[in-house]
Amino acid sequence: MADGKQRVEIGFEGGQVVPARLDAGALKELRKAIGNPGSIEFESEGEVLVLDPGKVTFLRILTDEGRVGFQAD
Repeated sequence: MADGKQRVEIGFEGGQVVPARLDAGALKELRKAIGNPGSIEFESEGEVLVLDPGKVTFLRILTDEGRVGFQAD
């Protein structure tokens, strides 16, 4: 997390999943808003995401550990 952003996957009703990279403040705001109707806006990698947190069915917060290199047995 060298850029200070966390990798997440946002899952919606109907099965669509949107990957994003959110800073700590945006991630906290999204977690607080999940389940509430309306809209919420974030910047992620040069894009703007506007979503309805009332339609979010899951939020997967990914870690970068073990993603690069070889894995020891």
